[in-house]
Amino acid sequence: MSNANIPDSPSTPESNESFADALSQYEHSHSHKREDGGRQLEGIVVTVTAESVLLDIGFKTEGILPLTAFPRGGEGVKSGDKFPVTVKGRDPEGYYELSLFKVAQPTDWTSLEKAFAEKSTIVGTVTAVIKGGVSVDVGVRAFMPASRSGAREAADLEKLVGEEIRCRIIKLDVQDEDVVVDRRIVAEEEERSVREQRYSEVAEGAIVTGVVRSLTDYGAFVDIGGVDGLLHVGDISWARIANPADVLVVGQEIEAKVLKVDSEKRRISLGMKQLQPDPWDSAAAKYPANSRVRGPVTRVAEFGAFVELEPGLEGLIHVSEMSWTRKMKKANTIVTPGETVEAVVLGVDVAQRRISLGLKQALGDPWEDAVRRFPVGSEAEGPVTSIMKFGAFVQLADGIEGLVHVSEISAEKRINHPQDVLKSGQVVKVLVLAIDREKRQLRLSMKQLIPTGLDEYIVEHKPGDIVTGRIVEESGGRARVELGEGVLATCQIAAQSAAQPEAPSESKADLSSLSAMLNARWKGGAPAGGSKPEAVRAGQIRSFRIVSLDPASKAIELELA
Repeated sequence: MSNANIPDSPSTPESNESFADALSQYEHSHSHKREDGGRQLEGIVVTVTAESVLLDIGFKTEGILPLTAFPRGGEGVKSGDKFPVTVKGRDPEGYYELSLFKVAQPTDWTSLEKAFAEKSTIVGTVTAVIKGGVSVDVGVRAFMPASRSGAREAADLEKLVGEEIRCRIIKLDVQDEDVVVDRRIVAEEEERSVREQRYSEVAEGAIVTGVVRSLTDYGAFVDIGGVDGLLHVGDISWARIANPADVLVVGQEIEAKVLKVDSEKRRISLGMKQLQPDPWDSAAAKYPANSRVRGPVTRVAEFGAFVELEPGLEGLIHVSEMSWTRKMKKANTIVTPGETVEAVVLGVDVAQRRISLGLKQALGDPWEDAVRRFPVGSEAEGPVTSIMKFGAFVQLADGIEGLVHVSEISAEKRINHPQDVLKSGQVVKVLVLAIDREKRQLRLSMKQLIPTGLDEYIVEHKPGDIVTGRIVEESGGRARVELGEGVLATCQIAAQSAAQPEAPSESKADLSSLSAMLNARWKGGAPAGGSKPEAVRAGQIRSFRIVSLDPASKAIELELA
C-alpha cells in the first residue's frame, strides 16, 4: 500500500528496497515533524458525536476518527478514553484524519512471512468482492473468505470495498503467491480484550446503564458496554412477574445495579428492583395485626391462597383460616385466582418475609352469639357434615357444628354405627342439649325430638285412669310395670300387699298366652283374677290406677286398682 495519502510524504521507495528499509527512511526523514503518519501517537477522546470521535493528539488541532473505526460502532467510547492512533492526513475542515491501531502494511514476502509466523495483526485494504469472499491489498494480493470477513450478509461485503481493515494471515504460500487473511479472528480478539477490560471495570454495587439484548423465560441479557449481564426475572421488580417480556422489550435502555461479578465464569448479575425501596422494610408498620386488607388472589395451592397486598408484597391465607366450618376444604373450593378478597392480618414475620391472613376472621366469628342463637332446649336443623363411629356432626350455621352422639340418634333401637341410619348431607332435626362457647362445642340429640310409645301413652292418658299392665320386676316394695311396648311405670305396692291375704302359689305363667292376656286386659281393664286379690309377684298381670304422668321426665306413677 502506498503512502500517498500521508501529507508531505517522500518519493516512493525503489521496488528493490525492503518494506522495513523504506519505513525506516520515511520515519527518519520526518522525525522532526509531529504531524506525520509514520509514528504512533496517543489520542485522548475529547468529544463523541453522532458520527465521529474527536481526539487530542498533542497537536494544535484535534484528530478525528469515524465511529465505524471502533469495535461495535464505538459503543462505550467516552471522554477521557485513550487510543493509539496514527495520522493519515487532514480533512477539509482542518482536522487530522486518524487511523486506529495503525499497523504498517508489509510490502514484501519477507515481512509477510514474519507477520504470518508471529501471528501479528496487519492492515490491508479491501479492493473487490470476488467469488467466495473479497480481495485484500496487504502489499500483495490476498484473499479473505466471506466467512472470515465478519460480514453477516453478502450485501455487507460490498460495504467493505475501499475500507481499511485489520486482519491476520492464516495461510501463506510464497511459491504460489497464495495469501489468505482473516478479519474475524482479529475482531473477536479485540472484542474479548474489550470484555476483559470491562469485566475488570465493573464492580459489585455499581449502578450501570445498559440495553436489553435478548429475553428469555428466566430473565433478560443486558449489554452494559461490551459485556452482557443477566437480569433474572426475580430481580426485575418487587412485584411477581411471570414473563420478562411483560415488562421489557429488546432494545430498551434500562438502569440496573450490579449484584454480583463472577470473574472466573465471566458472569455478571444485575438487578432493577434493588434500585427501588423494598416493600418489606415497612410491612410491619403498614400492616399491623388485626388490620383489614383487600387484594387479588395471585396463586392458589392446596394448602392455601396468596393475596397481593401491594407490588412485591403477598400474604398467605392458609386453608384452615378460610372458613369457620370444622371440615377442612381445599383452597380452590373457596377462592379462585384473580378474585379480590377481604382478609384480616393475623401476623407479619419480616425476617421470613411472611404475612399470615385470615379470610374467615373478616366474616366475623359465628360463635360470638351462638349461645343466643342456639340456647339449651331449642330445636334446630341442618345437614350432616361428617359421620364418625361415635356420632355425627350436624351444621347448624356457617361455622357452627354440633355432635349428635350415637346414643342420641334413636330411642327405638340400639345403633352400632351412625352410618347405619344417617348419611352425609342429610338434613336432620335436633335438640340442643348443651353448648360450650369457649370450646366451640354443641351437644345435640335427635331421639328426643322423635315421639316414642311412652310419649304417645302419656298424651293419651291422665291421672285416675285404670290400666292393665304386667309386673316385670318387684323389689323393696316397689314394682316396675310394663303397660305396653316400651312403656314402663313404677308402682308402690308395699302397703297394699300387706293388707291382702296371700293367694296359693301358682305354677309359672304361661308365657305363650301372655301377650293375648295383656291385650285383652289393657283394652277392658278387667281384674286380674277372681274376687279374691292375689299377692304381687313378677309376671303377674294386674289392674292399676295412674297416679301421675310427667312428660318432661317421662315418668308414670301407678297404684294397684
